[in-house]
Amino acid sequence: MSEQQFELSKNIEHYLAILSKVYAKEGERQKLDIIVNSQIRVHEEWDYDNWDGGMYGHALFITLPEAVYLNAVGQRKELQSEIKADINKIHNVPHEFIADVFLETEKLEDRDWRRESGALQSRQRAITAATRQRIWGDEGYRVFLSHKAEVKKQAAELKESVHLFGASCFVAHQDIHPTKEWQEEIENALSSMDAFVALLTEKFHESFWTDQEVGYALARGVPIIAVKVGIDPYGFIGKFQALSSTWDDAPEKVVSLLMTEPRMVDAYIAALPRCASFGQGNTLSHVLPSIRELTDAQAERLMSTFNQDPQLQGSYGFNGKWASKFGDGLAAHLSRLTGQQYVMTESGEIARTGR
Repeated sequence: MSEQQFELSKNIEHYLAILSKVYAKEGERQKLDIIVNSQIRVHEEWDYDNWDGGMYGHALFITLPEAVYLNAVGQRKELQSEIKADINKIHNVPHEFIADVFLETEKLEDRDWRRESGALQSRQRAITAATRQRIWGDEGYRVFLSHKAEVKKQAAELKESVHLFGASCFVAHQDIHPTKEWQEEIENALSSMDAFVALLTEKFHESFWTDQEVGYALARGVPIIAVKVGIDPYGFIGKFQALSSTWDDAPEKVVSLLMTEPRMVDAYIAALPRCASFGQGNTLSHVLPSIRELTDAQAERLMSTFNQDPQLQGSYGFNGKWASKFGDGLAAHLSRLTGQQYVMTESGEIARTGR
């Protein structure tokens, strides 16, 4: 390497200061931002030309804050070429020039850039089909019921009640297989659930397990329902509005909230053929107003299921014959949700008549 002292690299800040004033005067805002917010390093003798006694070209590396760099990256080659030419226009150092300009972004340490991107997929626990079937059964929208042991009877009853609507619940004291280690099976259920329901009784916070379960649900980003049957939501779960409820009306209230989820709607439609009586049909109809959206396929399945099931056809909640007590019936909800016209026919079935 030459031991020659180079004036251009030594005085580069001076020439950049002049260049910033030129850019400000000419309204070159983007290039002004680049120059003013940069950190500079010069690689001397990047290039050499023996013309006219020797010409030494240096490389100028311009390190930028991330925001400035991202704003410039789409025009990086053009900006590098223009800044190089502009510097060479304003300096008067003989036998030296800027041969190349490189825009780069600063290196920031200790940043979780993968998570910041918003595209990082959570590394979920691998659940086999056999494990999923053991925990949840063959069908249904999977709901984890987090509760204290003192209310295991009520939690078990809630599980049975929501099953009518197509929800399959995990209740730890009931569902953990005796040959499986406790924590492993709970993690399997948490990793494969569709939604999480916290039954907030007075002693809910005293359990180490319930708070851990809440944290797991928050990390997974699944729908969370905080059922207030004793205390208000607290901590991270406090941002969710509490569902004030008694044990008697909890099943329908929980399911009504879940009916905004497309997979819950699918599970509900799949469960309708299990309706065993007019009374069950009326109960099942209570959550129809909570459905906010239907695909064409879901609407067709609902209509077809009703037309093939005498128990649904005979229930006031579905046929709409006692609207003042049981609501307007399935045909009215199909019309509301699809924008098409559905009517009850004289044969007791539902038909679509158009828009």
